Amino acid sequence: MPTLEARAITKDFAGVRALDCVSLRIESGEIHALCGENGAGKSTLIRVFSGVWRYGTYAGEVVLDGAPIRLDSIRDAELAGIAVIHQELALVPDLSIAENLFLGNERTRRGVLSRREMVELSREQLRQVGLDADPRTRLGDLGGGAQQLVEIAKALLRNARLLILDEPTAALTPSECGRLLDILRRLRERGATIVYISHKLEEVFDIADRVTVLRDGSVVETWPVAELTRDTLIAHMVGRDLDRLYPPRRRVGTADPNGPPPALRVERWSVRSPDGKPLVEDVSFEARYGEVLGVAGLVGAGRTELLMSLFGWRQDEVRGSLRIDGRPSAIKSPRDAIVHGIALVAEDRKRYGVLLDWALDRNISLPSLADLRRWLVIDRARERELADRAVRALDIRASGLDAPVRTLSGGNQQKVVLGKWTSRSPRILLLDEPTRGIDVGAKAEIHALIDRLARDGAAVVMVSSELPEILGMSDRIIVLHRGRLVGSFDEVEGLAQTDVMSLAFQTNGGR
Repeated sequence: MPTLEARAITKDFAGVRALDCVSLRIESGEIHALCGENGAGKSTLIRVFSGVWRYGTYAGEVVLDGAPIRLDSIRDAELAGIAVIHQELALVPDLSIAENLFLGNERTRRGVLSRREMVELSREQLRQVGLDADPRTRLGDLGGGAQQLVEIAKALLRNARLLILDEPTAALTPSECGRLLDILRRLRERGATIVYISHKLEEVFDIADRVTVLRDGSVVETWPVAELTRDTLIAHMVGRDLDRLYPPRRRVGTADPNGPPPALRVERWSVRSPDGKPLVEDVSFEARYGEVLGVAGLVGAGRTELLMSLFGWRQDEVRGSLRIDGRPSAIKSPRDAIVHGIALVAEDRKRYGVLLDWALDRNISLPSLADLRRWLVIDRARERELADRAVRALDIRASGLDAPVRTLSGGNQQKVVLGKWTSRSPRILLLDEPTRGIDVGAKAEIHALIDRLARDGAAVVMVSSELPEILGMSDRIIVLHRGRLVGSFDEVEGLAQTDVMSLAFQTNGGR
């Protein structure tokens, strides 16, 4: 198995130094974690190792098994035995597992595609990664964890000797995460060399042998994981001690039956897909001003569909009633939601949150264009003033207000999404996985922002797959399972993760 080194790698983009004389060594047969805040240089370094940034576009050299190598393309990296498995998998859902494994590397006999041979070879390859599935199965019918294993099997089939995994568990359930980590341990036992990139620090401590921290494009240091604690690793990543990842708990108290009505009351809410499949069934709850209501559940429990429908999507398939401030309200579109003071930070920020090729200021002003209009023209001075306030309030790091959002790190892109809605001072804020895929420093900042909004009187409804985040941020919690509300917790103090998970895995119960 190979060793991989970066020797004095320096990479600049339009005058901005992304990597500054980075040197590190990945030892043969180890799982080496790469940690750092968004924008620290991890993705740039991966692109150097994988041939995306070709030889000559950076200073320094990549060394494999003690010899410098020249990588001019992704294909060159693959031929050298280096495979990168990204968070967004390079697979085709409508093809079978076997067809995906051999895509671009098909087996033929006398010019005819040999499907039988590919299926049989696929069976052996799937056994190596512990996936019990028929190779003829449509890939899209597999869960996220199984698809990750197919991607790993595909890399091993192409004789990859070194695997680089970038946020591999970001969209997986806890059980899928555990299964994937078990497979990686087995691959290490067989001598595989693995680079593991994750913002989930519990995974780093669970699986890695050593960890290298990048900050502001430079290597801070490399340590054996056994020599670090979670707090010291965080301090190395962000360059400062974080007082706390979660803010002090708010004291909201119980609902007063004689007091004002809740901000949001949802009654018997149901959502169906266009083909009639139930996504949310008969869900009722309320959200109060000044609190964070956590929505827990497994992936596929209907959490995203619930929030999206409350914001005005899928209205043709929605049944139920909605009251805002005690008054019946009809939300037929996102425009209606905005008029009622509702904002949504969607799970998929690249699809629903930002326009990647638009400037930062234009993204932040999008929900406020009607307020910024003078006659038929947008007042650019007011638009930039609005964006500048959001940038300063959220500490959004960019080269300027004209910077395309695509050039920002993931954490800063998420802050742009939050900034465009918080600039409108929403009364009801719907958050779907607000910290997914961002580093621990940015998480702490977003947690503080959510807490500030609640303390200022907003009603916040937050979906998160991270149970520590649900427990650390919520005043109350509701739990969904297969589209149904299966329980709730009106007191979060002293609540254990197992209390929530026991509801998430069943169809009734709760307290």
